Amino acid sequence: MIVLDGVSKAYRARDGSRKPILRDVSLAFPPGRNVGILGGNGAGKSTLLRLIAGSEAPDAGRIERRCRVSFSMGFSGTFHGGLSGRENLLFLSRLYGASPREVLDFVADFAELGPWLDMPIETYSSGMVAKLAFGLSLAIDFDVYLVDEITEVGDARFRAKSSQAFRERLTRSSLILVSHSSATIRALCDCCAILDGGSLTPYDTVDEAMAAYAALMGVSHA
Repeated sequence: MIVLDGVSKAYRARDGSRKPILRDVSLAFPPGRNVGILGGNGAGKSTLLRLIAGSEAPDAGRIERRCRVSFSMGFSGTFHGGLSGRENLLFLSRLYGASPREVLDFVADFAELGPWLDMPIETYSSGMVAKLAFGLSLAIDFDVYLVDEITEVGDARFRAKSSQAFRERLTRSSLILVSHSSATIRALCDCCAILDGGSLTPYDTVDEAMAAYAALMGVSHA
């Protein structure tokens, strides 16, 4: 289970004002359920995932992780640009307590980067970084995966392989997903929360959340 206890987070805007992302939010993410995060542009959905992952600290409150939580997939800050793919994998596998050799062997085979694995991350295309991050996430057994938009990477064969591997992993792990695609959320999630104005409001079903979000955005709900 992941528990937010009185969590607040804000950023300073260009005009000097403080933009709240979370205002004293207390919420427990239900174990064993796949949660979609809905919110408008700039609401702070990616920031929320980074807070849950532990790659950013809240301004106030605390976040309990009573399970093994992944890094935020889709967050490029996962990797050090000056290090090679191989060096990043070795460092991160140790950080997460996984076998460096097993992680390296799995990702080298899965991501299909060949000699690029020994090149600096800063020389990678965005698609190559995504392949490396996706392979790393599958190489380590996480209880909860944090995904910031699912991006289709590679050719049709690679996308099919990735989708099959990810869905297989979700048979024993759960998911917190940020996506602008209602179809993706409906396909992968069984409940949702809406992030708006510093509040994070949970809904028991995707349909309830979609209806509430449509009303919030002032659009019709199918």
